[in-house]
Amino acid sequence: MMKRLGAVILAVLVIVPVMATSPAQAQVKIDITRGRVEPMPIAITTFAGSNDQSNQVGRDVSEVISKNLERSGLFKPLDPKGFLQQLTSLEVQPRFPDWRTIAAQALVQGVVEPQPSGQLRIAFRLWDVFGGQQMVGQAYVTQPENWRRVAHIISDAIYTAITGESGYFDTRIVYIAESGEASKRLKKLAIMDQDGANHRYLTDGANLVLTPRFSPTTQEITYLSYFRNIPRVYLFNIDTGRQEVLGDFPGMTYAPRFSPDGNKVIFSMAAEGNSDIYEMDLRTRRTTRLTDHPAIDTSPSYSPNRDQITFNSDRGGSQQIYTMNADGTNVQRISFGQGRYGTPVWSPRGDLIAFTKFNSSAFYIGVMKPDGSGERLLAEGYIVEAPTWSPNGRVLMYFAQSRSTANQAGRVRLFSIDLTGYNQREILTPQDASDPAWSPLIP
Repeated sequence: MMKRLGAVILAVLVIVPVMATSPAQAQVKIDITRGRVEPMPIAITTFAGSNDQSNQVGRDVSEVISKNLERSGLFKPLDPKGFLQQLTSLEVQPRFPDWRTIAAQALVQGVVEPQPSGQLRIAFRLWDVFGGQQMVGQAYVTQPENWRRVAHIISDAIYTAITGESGYFDTRIVYIAESGEASKRLKKLAIMDQDGANHRYLTDGANLVLTPRFSPTTQEITYLSYFRNIPRVYLFNIDTGRQEVLGDFPGMTYAPRFSPDGNKVIFSMAAEGNSDIYEMDLRTRRTTRLTDHPAIDTSPSYSPNRDQITFNSDRGGSQQIYTMNADGTNVQRISFGQGRYGTPVWSPRGDLIAFTKFNSSAFYIGVMKPDGSGERLLAEGYIVEAPTWSPNGRVLMYFAQSRSTANQAGRVRLFSIDLTGYNQREILTPQDASDPAWSPLIP
């Protein structure tokens, strides 16, 4: 049974800029295209309030921003105990020599101001400590209960100002929550913020659910559920709770992924004992067959501009990754390393394809260029599977499973890792977790 998830409405007024100075001469920058980089020391002050509520929100906002930036692996938040200046107002200019003394390269100051309407105005300024200039300043007016989302939005603004690329903190993760014995697993659909907060279950476990997928344009997901032992695909709007059935697919072997414009889905389905790739137009519900081959074709994923599709197939004798045009023509094999390859997923940037690889009794999460060159393995484990991209194409999330025993299923957990392969982080969940899917930035 589906539980309705109430829409979380963020009434935000964005005021840009806040006491702006030109960012053109800012010196602070992180080049995230160079591979592994040393984390930048950044000072994040406690956002000042004027009463108990706003003071608490200020502390909470600062903590979330600090944790977001630290988890990215690109920033090193400094210990507030070492700060030489307290910034209790945005009117107060930083004493930059004091911040240089503690080796801060960037500085974040902010305030939380109660409004007559009962809302809160949360404002911040990001400073280039060495250049002595403001890089960005913004303010948001919102309901008090939405402070956490504002913290994610501010984190994205800081990330963008310093790296030059869009952030990924104001996003959500949908996944499969697992519990129970190895032979009788209970699987429920669950959702949470990218940092694990605001966790909710979307289904009650009455029916088996598998492989949720986010639309790249809206806060909608598709997922596969077994209704009376028949695979059924659902389309579910996270914000409104509206759910509809796309159809029953008795031969479906892989749940749908959305096209970049959100108007189509692609999936694999077995007909007459053969698995091929199909595409459905969500507006007309018309289904088109894209491959027609005696081999097993499955796990399709669109390129960001939708002119190509990647999938895995055993048409060459073992499971490998292929690409083809959006109409099914010009099929090309792109994986040629040792082992079997599967579950390819095209990066939102278009520059890489993530995959799962099995070789010499171990699983790997890796990436390669769309022509198959530049293969890099990022994570390894007993079982590591189901890579999903952050919306800026810089971080992957996946699940890892440990070995099972005779009486107990192996633990299944979510991890994130950036493209350097060094910044691996566990995403904590209340129960075991598999099959994550990363949302686009929340509108």
